[in-house]
Amino acid sequence: MGNAWWNLTLRFLLELAALLGLGMAGWSLSGGWWRWGLALALPLIAAVSWGTFAVLNDPSRSGRAPVPVPGSVRLALELVILFGGAAGFYAASYTTTGIIVALFIAISYAFSFDRLGWLLKQ
Repeated sequence: MGNAWWNLTLRFLLELAALLGLGMAGWSLSGGWWRWGLALALPLIAAVSWGTFAVLNDPSRSGRAPVPVPGSVRLALELVILFGGAAGFYAASYTTTGIIVALFIAISYAFSFDRLGWLLKQ
């Protein structure tokens, strides 16, 4: 079910939410010109990392991996970015939004046991 259309859609929306949450955290946790820098840099770093570090032949992606990594590394990267985005909402005083995003992340991974097993075998 990890590659079911609804779960892939949910994962995509969670990725976008994570970028937004990271940007909001960068904005709210800093001041001055750092505010702009962190609000732009945190989501950019997350997006570049997400697209760069991948497992070869991942069926939930294109199969290409600009920088191939083991499945456990990819899983850790996904969890750090996704839950980092949820924590970003929380840190930016959007507590309820952060909790809801974290719950949807857990739901998505709960229905992705096939993908989790595949990742951990790589």
